[in-house]
Amino acid sequence: MKEFLFTSESVTEGHPDKICDQVSDAILDNVLMQDKKGRVACETLATRGLLFIAGEITTVGYVEIPNVVRELLKDIGYVDKEYGFNYDASAIITAIQEQSPDIAQGVDIGGAGDQGMMFGFATRETPQLMPLPIMLAHGLVRRLAEVRKKKILDYLRPDGKSQVTVKYVDDKPVEVTAVVISSQHDEGISQDKIRNDLKETVVEQVIPKELLAKNYKLFVNPTGRFVIGGPQADTGVTGRKIMVDTYGGFAKHGGGCFSGKDPTKVDRTAAYFARYLAKNIVASGIADKCEIQLSYVIGHKQPVSIMVNMFDTEKVPAEKVIEIIRKNFDLSPAGMIEKLDLLRPIYRKTACYGHFGREEDEFTWEKTDVVDIFASAL
Repeated sequence: MKEFLFTSESVTEGHPDKICDQVSDAILDNVLMQDKKGRVACETLATRGLLFIAGEITTVGYVEIPNVVRELLKDIGYVDKEYGFNYDASAIITAIQEQSPDIAQGVDIGGAGDQGMMFGFATRETPQLMPLPIMLAHGLVRRLAEVRKKKILDYLRPDGKSQVTVKYVDDKPVEVTAVVISSQHDEGISQDKIRNDLKETVVEQVIPKELLAKNYKLFVNPTGRFVIGGPQADTGVTGRKIMVDTYGGFAKHGGGCFSGKDPTKVDRTAAYFARYLAKNIVASGIADKCEIQLSYVIGHKQPVSIMVNMFDTEKVPAEKVIEIIRKNFDLSPAGMIEKLDLLRPIYRKTACYGHFGREEDEFTWEKTDVVDIFASAL
């Protein structure tokens, strides 16, 4: 019998890094609303009282970036100067230029916007075909934001994190052994109250009772205080939560972040498409677990390599699955964009609570609408 513990984390929409991801993607959405052919590579840095936004944007439209950013910060919940970071009092600096013509000449003919390798993954251990630890971690911070915004716990502030440790036996999740919840809060709230409130209104509402080990460890604000948070306490940068965005460390990652990148960037689009393929392969019954790697060369349309690993759970050889992929799917940037309908302003929503395992309409790469193509190989 093989046993191991595996841990994944997630963060709230008010976490400094996630503020930056959302800003970058909100700007991308605003470009796509005006110009589907717009090119965006937008990076954000947030620190005490300041957001710095830089990158390359080529578009026939115009985005009033400060207005977009302030509205987003207000929606997240940075509405009180007591938080040390405020939607209408923070400075916003921009340094935007156009996409390099050397890159554009390769993208304009339908080639990839950069080189690199991207991974997609799926596993049968949850209904969403995602690893259990990351799904639980996302559930906790999503609930944390909900109880804050609905004022169920009116002393909570926007910044927060979660972490979940799951025990596996013979590669199957059996119980949760540890939970971490860290939430920024108002001055003067006792640690005991915060612990009891978060246990009752967050942890026990998200993690099924039967999954919690009898002696599971619960850590709430482990330092004992979390009043100073957000960019006042910790500088945020776009693309620094790539494991939170994907599979919680359970699968490989090519290293490129998603946020702030238009769909010609294969860092984003090929990672989405690799997840789409892996999820449909697992849903088809071909395998219980699947990881796919796609790799690209800047300016070239088709991937230079495709790898499929089904971790000895497959009923069809990997070589056959790769043959099915090549025969039935256009893996060029244009082909993937068309198949997943990616030229829409959907990206700010992806920037929090994971890009995968989501059931909302915008997440077309989560559809299992090509299962029959793979099932035909059985």
